[in-house]
Amino acid sequence: MRDSYKQMLDRASAKTQETSKFFKKLKKIKTAELDNLFLERHIRYSSEIDCLDCANCCRGTGPLIKERDIKRLSKSLSMKPGEFTDTYLQVDEEGDMIFREMPCPFIAGNNYCIVYEDRPTACREYPHTDRQKIAKYLGPTLKNYSICPIVYLVIEDLKKTIP
Repeated sequence: MRDSYKQMLDRASAKTQETSKFFKKLKKIKTAELDNLFLERHIRYSSEIDCLDCANCCRGTGPLIKERDIKRLSKSLSMKPGEFTDTYLQVDEEGDMIFREMPCPFIAGNNYCIVYEDRPTACREYPHTDRQKIAKYLGPTLKNYSICPIVYLVIEDLKKTIP
């Protein structure tokens, strides 16, 4: 991971309480306005951060794996869905399918994803700061604040914009 990215995430970890309070303000903003605020910043900052120089999401936070992901990934790996599930997945405490081990079993040493074209939907959509109705995802966004430099930059910019 680039040093500058690590420094951002260290600062994020140090500001967890402050940021948690800020998220309470975000919940009061109208849906369309909040979506636009996030999307605008997502576009700006996702072009500034090179995910291949980070891959912190692949190394530390696992995606939820849906049935359609299992079908796509198992086909890509020439496995039966049941075999894929038995080999790579487990059920978490909330009943969701997740990878059995982290870092992601499909991340290569150069941070490239060996199943990139067939990666899980949650990976495709990460860091989720461009979602519509982002207010529903503020909980995961707060967690991602100290995981993803893009989320960190989006939130820090919003802090300057929203008093």
